[in-house]
Amino acid sequence: MNYNEIFRQRTKAFALSIIKELMQIKYDDALGIMRKQIIRSSTSVAANYRAFCRARSKREKYAKMCIVVEEADETAFWLEMLHEAGYLNNKMATNFYPEAEEIVKVMGSYKYKLEKDLIKNQNP
Repeated sequence: MNYNEIFRQRTKAFALSIIKELMQIKYDDALGIMRKQIIRSSTSVAANYRAFCRARSKREKYAKMCIVVEEADETAFWLEMLHEAGYLNNKMATNFYPEAEEIVKVMGSYKYKLEKDLIKNQNP
């Protein structure tokens, strides 16, 4: 299995695990807002990584990777908010947050490499 396929599956599994876990928590207005935001950001990570894999150019790849990094960081933010607001217990937070941070780091590093390649190709 190649790197792209591994992260396609990993980002999708991450989004699904967040959705499944949050749907078990009793609803209230504050949770509803945060749940909607984290579901949007985590699924955006998976969807945009998938789009990155199908990109037609280096510029398009870079643009999609920028979105992946931004949305992964936003997902980490919402995990922090949910934990600090008392909706995620410590076990749930320690399951989700490290994965969000690792996705940010790996994708951020890849974004940096793509950016360097784009700059290098613009300045022959």
